[in-house]
This record gives sequence, C-alpha cells and structure tokens, in this order.
Amino acid sequence: MRGVKLLAVCLYLAAAATVVVRAEDPYFHHVWNVTYGTVSPLGVPQQVILINGQFPGPNVNSTSNNNVIINVFNNLDEPFLLTWNGIQHRKNCWQDGTPGTMCPIMPGTNFTYHFQPKDQIGSYFYYPSTAMHRAAGGFGGLRVNSRLLIPVPYADPEDDYTVLIGDWYTKSHTQLKKFLDGGRTLGRPDGILINGKSGKGDGSDAPLFTLKPGKTYRLRICNVGLKTSLNFRIQNHKLKLVEMEGSHVLQNDYDSLDVHVGQCYGTILSADQQAKDYYMVASSRFLKSVITTTGLLRYEGGKGPASSQLPPGPVGWAWSLNQFRSYRWNLTASAARPNPQGSYHYGKINITRTIKLVNTQGKVDGKLRYALNGISHTDPETPLKLAEYFGIGDKVFKYDSITDNPTPEQIKSIKILPNVLNITHRTFVEVVFENHEKSVQSWHLDGYSFFAVAVEPGTWTPEKRKNYNLLDAVSRHTVQVYPKCWAAILLTFDNCGMWNIRSENSERRYLGQQMYASVLSPEKSLRDEYNMPETSLQCGLVKGMPKPNPYAGA
Repeated sequence: MRGVKLLAVCLYLAAAATVVVRAEDPYFHHVWNVTYGTVSPLGVPQQVILINGQFPGPNVNSTSNNNVIINVFNNLDEPFLLTWNGIQHRKNCWQDGTPGTMCPIMPGTNFTYHFQPKDQIGSYFYYPSTAMHRAAGGFGGLRVNSRLLIPVPYADPEDDYTVLIGDWYTKSHTQLKKFLDGGRTLGRPDGILINGKSGKGDGSDAPLFTLKPGKTYRLRICNVGLKTSLNFRIQNHKLKLVEMEGSHVLQNDYDSLDVHVGQCYGTILSADQQAKDYYMVASSRFLKSVITTTGLLRYEGGKGPASSQLPPGPVGWAWSLNQFRSYRWNLTASAARPNPQGSYHYGKINITRTIKLVNTQGKVDGKLRYALNGISHTDPETPLKLAEYFGIGDKVFKYDSITDNPTPEQIKSIKILPNVLNITHRTFVEVVFENHEKSVQSWHLDGYSFFAVAVEPGTWTPEKRKNYNLLDAVSRHTVQVYPKCWAAILLTFDNCGMWNIRSENSERRYLGQQMYASVLSPEKSLRDEYNMPETSLQCGLVKGMPKPNPYAGA
C-alpha cells in the first residue's frame, strides 16, 4: 500500500513539474544595433539604416507564443522606433512601436521590446515607424511558425525563404522627409528591390536562393515598400498560396500575385522544372510606366542561364480585384490553436457600429496633407496611450473628432489634430474604407486581424451588405481599396489598448492619413490589459510623473 502511495506522489510531482515547465513559454533574446551605413541598392551609393550591419535587417524566426526579446540600441542621430506589422500584441499595445503608443528610443540609448505572438502564426515583417526611416531600410522579415503539435495543411517544405519586395528611392530619407514637409509628394520611385537588391538581369547576379530539384519551398512574400503595389512572379513556376497574413487559405495556384504595400503572402514553390536558373520578377502596378526588377533562383546542379524573356505582369486594377475575390479562408485547417479556423462564425454576429472612413487629400496653409473624414492626424509629443493611461488625455487629444458617417462638407476641409476613435470593448464593428481618389490605397489595423468581407466599385451603402462574404473571408490585417471603390471589414474590438489604423502608403501616413482606436478596459483589469511595463519610456507631459496605480485581477 505504501508503495502505491509513493507511486501516486511521484506521479503527482511529475505532473506538477510538467505544468511548471509549460507555464512559461520559451524566451528568445536578440540584441540589435541600429546604425547608418552605405550601400548601393540601385547602383548609387546612399545612406541606409542597418541592423547589426545588415540591409535588410535580420529575420526574426519565432513560434506561436514564444517570448521575443529584442534589445534595440539606437545609434542613429534621430529618435527611432520599430513596429511589428501584423503582430497583435494581445493586451499589450505597450510594445506596438508606434508614436501613439510609445516614446521613441532617443539617439545613443536603447530599449528592450518584449512581445509574444499569442495564438498567432504566419508571415509578417517589421519596419521603422518614425519620420521617414522606412525609406532608408530598417525592415526585415518576421515569421511565426506553428507549434509542432498543431498540423499545417501542407507538407513540410525543404526550406523557408523570406522575399521582401518594395519600391525604392535613391534620395535619402531626410531628403524625402523634406519633400513632404515642404508640401511635395515623393514622386515616382527610382526602382524596385528584392531582398535589398536590384538584379542586373543579364545572368551575372548571384542567386538569391538555391533549390534542390523535386523539393518544395516556402516563400513568404512581403511588400515592404513605401507606396507602390507590386506584382510578383517566377519564370515557368506557379505559386501555391497557402497562408495570408496569419490565416491559412484555400490552396490555389497563381501565375503571379499582386502584393499591396504592407501585405504578406505565404506560398509554396515546387522545384519541378528543368534544372537551370530562373528569374523572380517584381514589377510595379498602377503606375503610368512599369518598373521591373529581378532576382535569380538557381537549381542545385542545374545547367543553363535564365531566359531573358520575363513573364509579363497583369494590366489594370480589375484583374487585381478579381484575384482578391478568389481568396478564401480555409475553414478546416487548424489555426494557432488546435481547432479549425472556421469555428468562429463571424457572419452570424450582429453589427453594433458602422464607421465609414473616407480618404481625401488637400492643402493646409499651402502644403499637402492627407486626411480621414476631414481630419489629418498629427502625433503629439506625449504618446496618446501614455496621456490616456496617466489620466491627462484631455490635455493632449479629444476622442471622436470625426463622425462615423461623414457628410461631403465634413471631408472637404482638412483640420490637423490627433485623430482618436473611442471604441467600446468587445463590440462587433463594421469599418468601411471609401476611396474617392484615383490611386490604390492600402489600409492596416494594428492589434487585430479582421475579416475583409468585400471590395467593390462605387460608394458604399447599407444595401451593399448583401454582397459581403459572410462565410469564408480571409482573416487578415491589411486590405487594399482600388480607385473609386470601397472595402468593408468586420471585427470584434476585444484587444484593449491604443491601436493604429493607417495607410500603408508612407507619404500618406506621414502627412496625416492615419488615426488611433482606443479600446479601454471597463474594469481596468489585468484580465483585459497589461500594466505599463516598468521599463517603458516616459516623455512629453508624463515625463517624471509617477506611474498610476497598477491594474489588478486576472
């Protein structure tokens, strides 16, 4: 009997030990030194932003729920922040890295980010959110792998590659900032890069990736550029789309993919062609003249150069809209948790609020500004979240300076001020982006994924809801809106914090086409939101102020 009791105690202790081990998710530490350096992406030497001497910056390779610790040393001559595009930072906007949530890292100092991609998987990237630093680099890939116990709906690939495509300017980020500050646009980009390089296209380029014949590879394709939608394709190969911004999708093969600014697509590439070289091609979309670049793929042991005849890209935005309509959520695949993605029936939830956001442009005091519903956002010296948390929000901003359904008169004149929406916690909200302009827009929401249920020509009315996809729209964090079109998204605002809604077009964001959504915890409880970390920086009006009483509860 005593032996049985001893065995029971041992089993209990073993179980308890297992619980302790699983209670703390793994930690991965990184130290990043941010510096200036000189490279020649388009053949012209220019100053860029390096991270640990790299351009683009290092890939962050994580797994769902890992603790990612990144100690960033700012060796630039300007304040600096990094934002983690698509990472939701559940209950933790303190790590989001936008000027509305955090004080910048001052020159010669450092700050340690600590975040978890809680219950997330997928392909993302990071980039600088301060000034026009994104125009100088400082960006890199960020992948969140599925935990080993949770199956993914495709066979394990031979390798996993990040493909960062984006437009590029040879002028410095400081010069581009001066253009915008002076009321000018950035103009046409000078070229396009693939992983920080522009191919010569004459067969002399070193291969970006080498493939083994007969194997499959994961390609995570992200548009990290400033303003240009791009089309990506590979000679003689199809791309099987398997994941989009954190969601598994129904797997269709595409000859090419339109990737709008801020978007990431996870694809599977089969090395099933003749063993030789092939070009990856990235070309501009919706510009008067097409800009193209190449990157070389090489088959291991292959013989023969890549063909100089590049596959043509698509023409017109109707093609792109039809491609968007072909994307469908995979309702049977597991997500970051071992349950089907489609177990969340978003189409059966009643909408509690509709917010229509109309993008416009105009001049204020003779200088170009961009706006949403007539408000052109400006970042105050005191980050919005800090002002709200310290109880002095009324000294920095006002909630709801815009109306949910603006009139034509309200959007004609532009006012410059902080633009903050007050959103009730856990409400199910419909947001409509309406684009009356001639250029393609790309919209992103921090802290969330949303269901992109429709993109349609014309203007939105409530009757247009009959065209919504209420079954299997992809859950994602970025949506494009074509000229003279609208897009509708649905989401539950269940993640407390101050979250950036922005144009991913950098000149539009810099000149005011962004805003913040404040989602407050009604109980001020740790169940809903983490306290401000002890390591958080304080600036502006809250510099030197004692921290408020911490939230309690769990």
